[in-house]
Amino acid sequence: MKPIQVGLLGIGTVGSGVFNVLQRNQDEISRRAGRGIEITMVADLDVERARSVVGDGVQVVNDARAIIANPDIDIVIELIGGYGIARALVLEAIAAGKHVVTANKALLAVHGTEIFAAASAKGVMVAFEAAVAGGIPIIKALREGLTANRIQWIAGIINGTTNFILSEMRDKGLDFDVVLKEAQRLGYAEADPTFDIEGVDAAHKVTLMSAIAFGIPVQFDKAYVEGITKLGAADIRYAEQLGYRIKLLGITKRAEKGVELRVHPSLVPTKRLIANVEGAMNAVVVQGDAVGTTLYYGKGAGSEPTASAVIADLVDIARLHTADPEHRVPHLAFQPQTLSDAMDALPVLPMSEVVTSYYLRLSVADQAGVLAKVTGLLAEAGVSIDAVLQREADEVGGEGSTQTDLIILTHNTREGTMDAVIAQMQALPTVLAPITRIRKEELS
Repeated sequence: MKPIQVGLLGIGTVGSGVFNVLQRNQDEISRRAGRGIEITMVADLDVERARSVVGDGVQVVNDARAIIANPDIDIVIELIGGYGIARALVLEAIAAGKHVVTANKALLAVHGTEIFAAASAKGVMVAFEAAVAGGIPIIKALREGLTANRIQWIAGIINGTTNFILSEMRDKGLDFDVVLKEAQRLGYAEADPTFDIEGVDAAHKVTLMSAIAFGIPVQFDKAYVEGITKLGAADIRYAEQLGYRIKLLGITKRAEKGVELRVHPSLVPTKRLIANVEGAMNAVVVQGDAVGTTLYYGKGAGSEPTASAVIADLVDIARLHTADPEHRVPHLAFQPQTLSDAMDALPVLPMSEVVTSYYLRLSVADQAGVLAKVTGLLAEAGVSIDAVLQREADEVGGEGSTQTDLIILTHNTREGTMDAVIAQMQALPTVLAPITRIRKEELS
């Protein structure tokens, strides 16, 4: 059978990995796909660098639309990134009847509804395994492997940069700003790390997983997003003393009134496997009603790990290229016509309606009655306390210090209730600094 022809838009780190892995493992990939898969055209603004990667056997152009216009190209791989030109090119490729493979989580999290609808109308596939957790096949697991399950929740470490920073803060006792500079020096963090450290990248990814898990449209605009920039070394140390580690988690959960969709730092019990995921690695925990708890672990970024996911999508498309579109796996696992109904039945909940437990750190005056006043406010609000840790003033501020840290762990309560009681505690004259609040996820 004639090899399927692929056009590649962008041949940077991931694009060069895709080309090299496809070349290296061509025989094995062909045996699995049932036909050859060949990258025959590449578009990149740096034509000379692109030619140095692909050699003489591949046509290199500086205009992505030349690939879309080529009738011989069956699949377009989009590795440009971002929301702008990438969106236009993906929609043009779909309109031209091309299948699309992309690693662009930002594009799909924001414009996925439009893109998937266009692909369904045209009878082509949009595959995006590489958009979430790099080389970990979590999209395929959710969309196919766990299809018998009613998914209850997903929690994932899905940004390697922030996990590296938190691991270094814990291991070395350093504050965030110091470790960020080291992460940038080592290449784990970008010169502008905003998307990573503010939780936006993780929110793009968990938005896609939430849509697949619960059969709802992608709704990035409704996600709650909080990064790691305000975390201090003291909180990581206290968490460790209490039997927890702090991780930036992307969480989506089926609740009584809808779906939770949130990204924020979380205390996770040290005994959980995901709490022990260190460095730049990724991990995703999925809880299904039939299968129970499953864990997916691996490299969430990098040239060849991400290329592994891109090529897996190419093989899927090669296998299903001639199949009736009605009998392919739906983009978001559920039949498209059911998604809008599910959005009404399972709305994304505002953060104020989320129910979880909390770690609170209060910098308080070292005097009698402070603990009683604070715990009294919690009791009045109906917030149950799980544990209290009060440090000696000398330990916190040195000899002669007149203030200390009060750490409180709570049982589950509604976020809106916690917001109100934190405001009351903050107004106490004996509370001397802004209260630190970190959510706690038992993941049991």
